[in-house]
Amino acid sequence: MNRAFYTLQFHLALPLVLARLFWRARRAPAYRARIGERLAVGLPEFQQGGIWVHAVSVGESIAAAPMIRALMERYPLLPITVTCMTPTGSERIKALFGDRVQHCYLPYDLPWAAARFLQALQPKLAVVMETELWPNHIHQCAKRGVPVALANARLSERSARGYARFARLTAPMLAELSLIAAQTAAEAERFQALGARKESVQVTGSIKFDLNIDPALPERASQLRQQWGAMSRPIWIGASTHMGEDEILLAAHRLILADRPDALLILVPRHPERFRSVHELCGKQGFITVRRSLAEPPKPETQVVLGDTMGELLFLFALADVAFVGGSLVPTGGHNLLEPAALGKPVLTGPHLFNFLDIAAQLRDAGALAEVSNAAELASVIALFWREPERVADARSAGLKVLENNQGALERLLMGLGALLK
Repeated sequence: MNRAFYTLQFHLALPLVLARLFWRARRAPAYRARIGERLAVGLPEFQQGGIWVHAVSVGESIAAAPMIRALMERYPLLPITVTCMTPTGSERIKALFGDRVQHCYLPYDLPWAAARFLQALQPKLAVVMETELWPNHIHQCAKRGVPVALANARLSERSARGYARFARLTAPMLAELSLIAAQTAAEAERFQALGARKESVQVTGSIKFDLNIDPALPERASQLRQQWGAMSRPIWIGASTHMGEDEILLAAHRLILADRPDALLILVPRHPERFRSVHELCGKQGFITVRRSLAEPPKPETQVVLGDTMGELLFLFALADVAFVGGSLVPTGGHNLLEPAALGKPVLTGPHLFNFLDIAAQLRDAGALAEVSNAAELASVIALFWREPERVADARSAGLKVLENNQGALERLLMGLGALLK
């Protein structure tokens, strides 16, 4: 399949794409807002000639934040525009940057929409986070001489096999990229094997290692635990969970409560449209549950705190003693393991980690990560950490050491972007 056939297929599928958008809006009404932007209609009045950063959703927006702040500092005269594809990503961008950046949804990957967007924006540089590659947007940038960088680029073996099936589409697209800042040497090789130019590929590491934790964050978390009267309660967090995982975590929590009746689970679904259904699930299974969004403090009899807020995940990690990171007991590929590690928490995960294989391997080898496959294993490992505080101390120091050994990726990425801006 080449780009012309891909474009034809996208046009034919457009009614289905829009129908899916409205279907999602039934559960998350924010999907109905600003639909024109997705078709490059009613775009904001942009300051032109700056840097355009695309981060598909919440995770990429958070990962991009240190890079965006550094770009603001280094290039104060260049306007920065941040695009995304989801309402939750949009809310995160607004919360992180307010009016310091320009923002809209990225129009769909159709030549006329991409051309209209670029005509309105006229950027000097485009920076795409991780793996969000759109052939027509990239080609329209290449036609206008706008360099495109793929930042914090990752490409699993599974994804590489998928791209390889559409080589006539993906090879020319990758060849048009000016910089691919790959997280690992293995990923750099995969990009080249798929058609990226050797001179455009650099191994810069993962900027997710360059975490800066606000020193006040653990202190605020400790103060809240005191307000909850929970300084001596064992607390664990199940973060970024997907459909099918909440049941497993609640089953693990039931096992934990049999031994530690005062244990508290902070359960944080990945997507806000699932907050209500997960709250109902907790109730149906008989767990005494409070909602974080209502600022309800847990009482001694409370068993679950539902983390149904946005932008608080780091703070919720800081509240807990042990952290489970979701998207890993179901074949989603996992989520960021480094945030709890940076807060000194022992990190647990399921076996499905194909999006974070290198990071997971480093944490596992250092002794900072434990993998579990089911509720019984999860409950057992959490209980072990609570029984043996020296294990917590070892995992804490191991995780912090892994982060320290891998820092510097952000500076390497910024050097590559600076070269393109020159």
